[in-house]
Amino acid sequence: MALRQITSLLRSHHGAFLQPSAITAAPISITVSTLHRFFSTTRVATAPSNGSENVSLLENLTILGVDLKMARQRQPGVLRKVLTNERGLAEFLSSKGASREVIASIISRFPRAITRSGEHLEQRWQLWRNIFQDDAEIVRILDRSPESFFRSSDNENLEKNILFLSSLGITPRDLPKLLMKAPRVFSNSLELNRTMVELLQSVCVSLGGKDHEAFARAIISRNVYILIRSTKRVKANIEFLLASLKLTDTEALSLFQSHGADILDLSHTSLKRNFKSLRMKLRSLGCRKAEMKKLVLNYTQVLFVSPERLNEKLDCLVEGGIDVRQIMEKPKVLDFSAVTLKQRLDDLNGLGYSFDASGIAILDMSKKRFDAKLEKLREFRL
Repeated sequence: MALRQITSLLRSHHGAFLQPSAITAAPISITVSTLHRFFSTTRVATAPSNGSENVSLLENLTILGVDLKMARQRQPGVLRKVLTNERGLAEFLSSKGASREVIASIISRFPRAITRSGEHLEQRWQLWRNIFQDDAEIVRILDRSPESFFRSSDNENLEKNILFLSSLGITPRDLPKLLMKAPRVFSNSLELNRTMVELLQSVCVSLGGKDHEAFARAIISRNVYILIRSTKRVKANIEFLLASLKLTDTEALSLFQSHGADILDLSHTSLKRNFKSLRMKLRSLGCRKAEMKKLVLNYTQVLFVSPERLNEKLDCLVEGGIDVRQIMEKPKVLDFSAVTLKQRLDDLNGLGYSFDASGIAILDMSKKRFDAKLEKLREFRL
């Protein structure tokens, strides 16, 4: 039904698709056959010399329900193209089960989608079908993230990257997650991705690891964004952590393959700044180097937090009666904001709760569980 509606709407505007006012070049002879080829093939021409938007294109996009204001904010240059494939795209997506609303939303958020040819769309769809279960699943993903499908125009490169990542042992279950989270990985050149993988494998070998392929696979599966960072940054972060924490080979292998994988693509400047600030703060609270090392090994996320926010949280906990070594044992309390921590400490201290006797696990509860626990403590006090 959606396909017939879209086709009917656009067919009624055939005469408006190539308005003379939108083209400053010499007149073009348009026949029914060439018009059909125009809609099924992407042919990107240069924009009008005055840089104005293509009025005919705007009319067609309006018919499709596209949010032109959003399209201008996202990719304004597309609206100045002379030749595009909005009708072909709409018909293609509709044939795959996309509603008129979803099609309009996709184009609104990623206008460059209308520059893709019918042949390109078919090829890319088939590549995605090798990863995803059915058309409906792909449509849902496009609705959430149009960029993941339309960002790259190189289908051959996409296929090579899929084969390469699969050869590393990344499972069919994980590949869709990688594609959705970091589509740039699949538009990277194969050589770029291969270089990062080789770096990770060489790190494993240098640390005495036995399975360098599994090591690289584990890091990528946990942090696919590492593939869109420079090898220089990742190498610098690894060397810094090894030296600053004085990690043994076994500790390093374990850290980088687990939650430590997330920290490897952080800005090197931020990593050094956050590490230095954490060291100074913990030292001021009486912690030894070994305790800081244990904290980072168990809770690498602490290095993502800015010095200001981390100091605010630590001060809040200490002032609320929490011993710093309790924080070292239950570092996930730092996931909560200082405001939330202060409110919880005030509530518990008001009830005479003993953190020395009962520990601080209660601070790490979800809001629902904490409120229920608080209610029980109030009832018990009565």
